[in-house]
Amino acid sequence: MSADLNTEVHQFIDGTIKNNPVVLFMKGTPDQPRCGFSSLVVQVLDHLGVEFAGVDVLQDNDLREGIKAYSDWPTIPQLYVKEEFIGGADIVRELFQNGELKTLLTDKGVLEA
Repeated sequence: MSADLNTEVHQFIDGTIKNNPVVLFMKGTPDQPRCGFSSLVVQVLDHLGVEFAGVDVLQDNDLREGIKAYSDWPTIPQLYVKEEFIGGADIVRELFQNGELKTLLTDKGVLEA
């Protein structure tokens, strides 16, 4: 990956996270997830009624590698809420099951109490 491309990808990721309250970097799209982990996070967000931007990392290998470097997290999907990296599928599932995800989304003003 060239330095220019790396910067371009980094700027795209940064802009996407800053311009959307909730962003899911995922394999596939919210309507057609292309892996079970991405599907799980989409189902959790849909269940909670969260509007989110889904970014398909399968469309661009530089983006797929870039988001891993950006977050210093090795797997996809990756969930961001109000510019904060929340985690991947296992963390989202755990936070959802113990009620912390709904609390976090409410505290950040994404969901109404």
